[in-house]
Amino acid sequence: MDNVQPKIKHRPFCFSVKGHVKMLRLALTVTSMTFFIIAQAPEPYIVITGFEVTVILFFILLYILRLDRLMKWLFWPLLDIINSLVTTVFMLIVSVLALIPETTPLTVGGGLF
Repeated sequence: MDNVQPKIKHRPFCFSVKGHVKMLRLALTVTSMTFFIIAQAPEPYIVITGFEVTVILFFILLYILRLDRLMKWLFWPLLDIINSLVTTVFMLIVSVLALIPETTPLTVGGGLF
């Protein structure tokens, strides 16, 4: 008798928990960058949040196209964790710096997001 195993269906990335977390992270970062742009905050705030938006979009596109399955030579969960830690440090520094000096309410809103 053939030992046939059913093929496991993969959930699309956009409907997974990981996808929802990445989309939420993207929305918060874009909101923060928008507040910084409208408030005409110092350029490093806008550049750092813009960089984070680009990196998050890269990871979302990578997972949607399932390139992580093709490039098995990289350990993607570790790369994702390192990216999250670096993003946390950068955004924490930007948010603290945005809240310290006398700023506009929009800059404070960008720092809070």
